[in-house]
Amino acid sequence: MSSHNASQILSSARRIVVKVGSSLVTNEGRGLDEAAIGEWCRQLSVLKRDARELIMVSSGAIAEGMKRLGWTSRPHEIHELQAAAAVGQMGLAQMYETRLRAHGLGSAQVLLTHADLADRERYLNARSTLLTLIKLGVIPVINENDTVVNDEIKFGDNDTLAALVANLVEADLLVILTDQKGLYSADPRRDPQARFVSESMAGDPALESMAGGTGTSLGKGGMITKILAAKRAAGSGASTVIAWGREPDALLSLAQGRNIGTLLIAPTQKNQARKQWMVDHLQLRGAVVVDAGAARQVVENGKSLLPIGMIAVEGDFSRGDVIAVRDQAGSEIARGLANYASPEARLLCRKPSAEIERLLGYVAEPEMLHRDNLVVTR
Repeated sequence: MSSHNASQILSSARRIVVKVGSSLVTNEGRGLDEAAIGEWCRQLSVLKRDARELIMVSSGAIAEGMKRLGWTSRPHEIHELQAAAAVGQMGLAQMYETRLRAHGLGSAQVLLTHADLADRERYLNARSTLLTLIKLGVIPVINENDTVVNDEIKFGDNDTLAALVANLVEADLLVILTDQKGLYSADPRRDPQARFVSESMAGDPALESMAGGTGTSLGKGGMITKILAAKRAAGSGASTVIAWGREPDALLSLAQGRNIGTLLIAPTQKNQARKQWMVDHLQLRGAVVVDAGAARQVVENGKSLLPIGMIAVEGDFSRGDVIAVRDQAGSEIARGLANYASPEARLLCRKPSAEIERLLGYVAEPEMLHRDNLVVTR
């Protein structure tokens, strides 16, 4: 990959997920670093004026909670960690809200657990909420919901969370800001011959060896989690940059196409990755049969499927399940994520979207299948 193409990947990214680690947010655990958070928020405001769509994934709640509670060492009991997170999350959200507002930006706190993204209905709900916030010009500030998760369902680190969020919103770029410049071929503190890796392909197995191997992580937030996060983000077509968070104007430099860290390039483009995921990796739970007009809108014009174009519903499925779209001859023409469960879909057949609330008592979406969650298979 040439540096020219790398520069284009960075400068052309419109939807960007930015993740900052605990050591940066809390100034090595000494409490929230107001100046550093303010600086990132300033850069976000500049990018926002450049029509970038931004999501922040921020660690730091537990460390801030420990400071507020007067604890000098990190507890091991899960309920104590959850209590620290609950206390610290107040300060973390307040800091971002204050600093973003100072630059004229609205913010929203979003707390997620693994279960939110493993369950397809909650996945769709989280996706819809985040995309709505982006559309409204608000910057979501996301953290893991440490107050309710336990060891079995924790993401384990916010690098993984950031990658899952990048998948969720189909980001163009994931930026992981850390206390290291990026990835080296070996530990530069031990090997003077270690070379800096400025660019590679996400998912390259050699990267995991450089970062210490999958079984020898340096702990939460170690380089291995960032390499694995980049691999996960690449599954939806997002490239990843690992960069030093205290580099002056780090986010602005990246947006201008200057690689100041390690760029891990997604081997598959976003649209291709989305289509592959929809077509190959998800089990069909049912189908809707559509009339000729709706089939034409979906296949030829790339439109969403509206309830008025549906003439029948097959199978038993829930909101968020993957279903097929069939024409009147029974051939599959597309598939996607259902916005309504099968009993609701049957009530909506041949009805205009304006009647959804009257028929169901609520409106999830005006479409049965939104074009962003729909791929043509014919």
